[in-house]
Amino acid sequence: MDLQIRDDFIKLGQALKLAGIADSGIDAKIMIADGNVLVNGEKETRRGRKLHEGDQVSCKDQTFVVHTA
Repeated sequence: MDLQIRDDFIKLGQALKLAGIADSGIDAKIMIADGNVLVNGEKETRRGRKLHEGDQVSCKDQTFVVHTA
């Protein structure tokens, strides 16, 4: 799945909500803190991690790639 964003980057917590993987910011925070989120194949524990064009995020058997519009 592709995640289209308007700016140069999006924060990881926001991206999880926009992609529909997390229902809220709290859900995203818990998923990330529990080590359930991979960014470009590596475990990411920073909710504020900036995602840029081409970054791949995996969580809950779902994967998306960030693309700028």
